[in-house]
Amino acid sequence: MAIGALVVGLATMATAHAQTSSWSQKVTPEPIEKRQPAAPKSAKSAPPPAAPRAAPGPAIPGKGAPRAVKTTAAPAPSAKPSPIPQATAAPAKADNDPAYTAFDLGKYLTALKLAEEAAAKGEPQAHTLIGRIHADGLGVPQDQVVAAKWYAKAAELGDVEGALAVGTMLVQGRGVAKDVVLGARYLEAAAQRGNPLATYNLALLFLAGTGKPENPIRAFHLMEYSAEQGLPAAQYDLGTLYTSGTGTTANIFEAARWIGRAAAAGYVDAEVEYGILLFKGHGVTADELRGAWYFRTAAEKGNAVGQNRYARCLAHGAGVEMNLVEAVKWHLLAKQGGVEDKSLDEIAAKLSNADRLAAERAAFAWREQALLN
Repeated sequence: MAIGALVVGLATMATAHAQTSSWSQKVTPEPIEKRQPAAPKSAKSAPPPAAPRAAPGPAIPGKGAPRAVKTTAAPAPSAKPSPIPQATAAPAKADNDPAYTAFDLGKYLTALKLAEEAAAKGEPQAHTLIGRIHADGLGVPQDQVVAAKWYAKAAELGDVEGALAVGTMLVQGRGVAKDVVLGARYLEAAAQRGNPLATYNLALLFLAGTGKPENPIRAFHLMEYSAEQGLPAAQYDLGTLYTSGTGTTANIFEAARWIGRAAAAGYVDAEVEYGILLFKGHGVTADELRGAWYFRTAAEKGNAVGQNRYARCLAHGAGVEMNLVEAVKWHLLAKQGGVEDKSLDEIAAKLSNADRLAAERAAFAWREQALLN
């Protein structure tokens, strides 16, 4: 696909924030694979499982995203913890375009027809909508190549979401020949218009030195912008940059503040990490009750590290009432997710046959319910 020439116009885009429709919050491409900054070192504190895995980044709804789980509100702080501001609300729909409205209602073929009519008149966002429909196979056969062409045309016409989408596809080599340098230019064009996810992905490229020169300081400032715009993945990653002192001075209090914001927004990796910080009292007042609650919410979303840490809480009565059967249940689920724990194996081995069977049945029932969700 000949799209290289399109970048010339994109590089000179105005820096004003782009207005996007509400559906843009559903189409954001998956973040580029990132090089995760170093996680905080473990300390002897209950519960003491291994450090969490590197965050995979937010998933696209409908493409492996974590299940929505109904949970109670986080317990109130027990003693003067750092506040956890809520993430910024998603941008409102810019207009009442009938193609977008049909898309939001799930009427994808109607949306495609209306968008094609608008695209014939040169409407930039209509091109992006057509790309989205083909990219996800909504009412039509999935076709990444066709999607990339529509996204590229949208970008040529000045649509920020189109530039973000084709830039991401170029970096990943999805639907087009992989070209990280060209993809970075599209992402930079979208970032210049204030798109938080484009800015976030651009920060990842500067961190990795892929498509852009390795520049931790530039990456930090781009990540900070995205975090301030309310992107939970950026808030979590900004916290890890503060933890490791990547591109900035290490600051455990700022790390805890930003990881806490991402956790409050429901970003599962942040929930695990913030739970750890609460147990250790690193950058925030120690609070086992709240720490255990965050481990539980991560566990219920299927996060294996969260399941392991919540099992530890239940096994030792840390932040929750001790319950060995429930602890073994979560331990079994964590093991299936790849997290081994010899100390919990020993606890499971000491259970009575009846209790061990109850834990196994509870784990099986949870897995079956998870598949239905």
